[in-house]
Amino acid sequence: MNLQGMMQQAQKLQKDMMKEKKQIEEKVFTKKMSFVEVEVNGKKEILKIKIDKDVSLEKEDIEMLEDTVMLVINGIFKEIDKETEQKMSKFGSGVNGLF
Repeated sequence: MNLQGMMQQAQKLQKDMMKEKKQIEEKVFTKKMSFVEVEVNGKKEILKIKIDKDVSLEKEDIEMLEDTVMLVINGIFKEIDKETEQKMSKFGSGVNGLF
């Protein structure tokens, strides 16, 4: 293969990678645990936190609420990382470090 062909192939690969990355960034991930629901986009920007208003919380329940919110957000971030790794792995190892 000549140099020009290699460059075209590299440009196509880069374009395909950026397309996959954009799809992940635009996707909305939702996770619900107990009475807390969180929506995050693929850029790991929190879009919405919803707490079930039918749940009555006592003062001592605030710590449980804080822990639940943290668990939901960390769980959704892991889902984003997993999907990113799955989609980008087809472009070869080491690519995930770029994103």
